[in-house]
Amino acid sequence: MTIRVGVIGTGAIGREHIDRIENILSGGEVKAVTDVNQESAYKAVEDYNLDAVVYPDDVALVGDSNIDAVFVTSWGPAHEQSVLLAIEAGKYVFCEKPLATTAEGCMRIVEAEQKHGKRLVQVGFMRRYDEGYVQLKAALDNNDIGAPLMIRCSHRNPGVDENYKTNMAVTETLIHEIDALHWLINDNYQSVRVDFPKKTKHSHDELQDPQVFTLKTKGGVLINAEVFVNCKYGYDIQCEVMGEEGIANLPEVASVVVRKESKLSSNILNDWKVRFMDAYNKELQNFFDSLEKEGQPQGPTSWDGYIAAVTADACLQAQETGEEVGINLEDTPDFYKKEAVVRN
Repeated sequence: MTIRVGVIGTGAIGREHIDRIENILSGGEVKAVTDVNQESAYKAVEDYNLDAVVYPDDVALVGDSNIDAVFVTSWGPAHEQSVLLAIEAGKYVFCEKPLATTAEGCMRIVEAEQKHGKRLVQVGFMRRYDEGYVQLKAALDNNDIGAPLMIRCSHRNPGVDENYKTNMAVTETLIHEIDALHWLINDNYQSVRVDFPKKTKHSHDELQDPQVFTLKTKGGVLINAEVFVNCKYGYDIQCEVMGEEGIANLPEVASVVVRKESKLSSNILNDWKVRFMDAYNKELQNFFDSLEKEGQPQGPTSWDGYIAAVTADACLQAQETGEEVGINLEDTPDFYKKEAVVRN
């Protein structure tokens, strides 16, 4: 079974996914593309030698009866419309984050999918497919360290440009921790507070960097999440879970350890795409495999997208007010409960 894919958005991530589908993974084939920049769409067809139709917009692409699944890799504010169009047409959807730019938009997608009566949507939270996170999840699920009590994590980039603003620490960076931590401990968030340490000299006028987010869960777990996007030394993702009987850490990325000139050293990555390349591949392969074997996606759901949106909104409010902000999530619909765990 080959899933015929239409790609909406042929920018950087769209092109990377096209390359994966055509040259790395099995089970999918790109048969249609579109982009608000039509030149970009035609260029993607040429560069990847696609046997694909270039459509003027997402409406036309989704309406193609030869398309089984839609990949939404466009600008974030355009995601909601494309996902809703695909659900209405009964097409499977892989949507890069965000599912929608507002919690209300995510809820509209949730309601449309439930009305359809079958899961169609998978959201691109790739960390759930990273081997280190999978191992950490297994340790927690196996109760290796007892009940989680606290989590300390960090998301560090070597640097960002001046287009990166304070709010993007939430919408572009912390959003991955928001999903991954909720998945790791299966516990809803209750509140968040943001603190701003001394600002690094490597930042700019419209970016407060670093930032520290303190999240509390309904089960009482206290989470300390640091975002530092001008750390300079490399791209570094850390996560430590403290339990009642031990501590579990996210494994370091494999690197040769060198003993030389009285020093013991190993390399640190600088590129987030390299750090999570394998996770991206596994994520999309899981999408295709699940459609073939299960008849619906098995990865992060529309409801997971809604949880991330509500939590991110609270984080943004906490940034602005300097106060602890409540995170008010509705109860998980039964429609999504049976799909709460990613199958690997």
